[in-house]
Amino acid sequence: MADHNTPSPQPDLHRNRLPSLFEVLSRRTLAPVDLFYFYIYMRDQQRSVDYLDFWLDVAQHMSMCRHYVRELRRSVMIGTPDGDKSTSKRSSAMLEGLGDLNHGGPSIYPSDKEKNQDAQMSAYLRQEAQHAANTGHSPAGSTGSNNMRQTSSNDRPRPSFMSSPHVLTTSGSNSPEHTVARADIRASAEKILYTYLLPGAEREIQLPHAITHEITVGIEEQGRDDPELFDSAKDYVFQAMERDAFPGFLRSKALGNLVPPSVLMRLVIGLLSMFAAFWVAFILIFLDYGRRTRLWLILPFTIGVYALCSQQYSLDPILALLGFSEYTFMNFNRIREPFVRKLLNKRAITVLGVTIFIDACLVVLFVFVPGKRL
Repeated sequence: MADHNTPSPQPDLHRNRLPSLFEVLSRRTLAPVDLFYFYIYMRDQQRSVDYLDFWLDVAQHMSMCRHYVRELRRSVMIGTPDGDKSTSKRSSAMLEGLGDLNHGGPSIYPSDKEKNQDAQMSAYLRQEAQHAANTGHSPAGSTGSNNMRQTSSNDRPRPSFMSSPHVLTTSGSNSPEHTVARADIRASAEKILYTYLLPGAEREIQLPHAITHEITVGIEEQGRDDPELFDSAKDYVFQAMERDAFPGFLRSKALGNLVPPSVLMRLVIGLLSMFAAFWVAFILIFLDYGRRTRLWLILPFTIGVYALCSQQYSLDPILALLGFSEYTFMNFNRIREPFVRKLLNKRAITVLGVTIFIDACLVVLFVFVPGKRL
């Protein structure tokens, strides 16, 4: 059955600062600094979305393991253990000592108690895998495991963040809907290995050799599939994203509201408009047109200055004041993060002030300069 006790992450509407990477990955932020925007930024600008997908898939693997152990513990607690799952009295005791495992994985900051529960859960899964290997029923040969080996590069799963981590139905699984079988956990671990870590994998990410070797040996030789196996790789990828990608993401989305193609478009429009404005201005001056006629110069100068200021700050001030941020070219979404909304409003007013000042100077200069017919 579906788990209804796991708390869903709730955005912090009272945060008076920019969010951290962990808060973004934990779905505790709103647009334009949420996971959706970060995913698109990693895909379109950083060109390293495979690292983010790896982190999310490992987090999903952790949630799947919690779901499996939680349901197994419940079956033990009510006195109806499954013969394939309850391997010994020691295993039953370990399950009963794990607690409810109702914390939401990466969605909630782990306490010491929750970290200890996760460590015990991994220890139980290792013991269970070892018992299965000793009795000749290793999940390594499961249908789900074999399916992961045969995954085509044309059948990439959709991004992990697009589906809730609490609905843990695994495609291609032999388990009933909304439940997780032991083979599903094995298949999930192998999917991560074959998709991201092995040399020549379809979405291979660059990790230290010691980390990838430890995971490969753990899965293929030791039969492990517990989430603790991926801890070092997950931490390494998190630190890399936090160092190399996240600062640029915050600059792009918390201090601006345009994507690079839109910035380039505004640069082109601005340069063309300024060229047209200067060209017409000098024609009107040297043909000795009156000041009322030259007042029309305000149109090309305003368009040109506005576009160039928007390009310089990567911020369209009118769109920002209306509460919109661009996530792909000419596609916009509402700005819902309160602190970012205030920050962008302040910057939009500043950009508008700079635009009006420069525009006014240019118009006054070319309108009031004396004309002389050549």
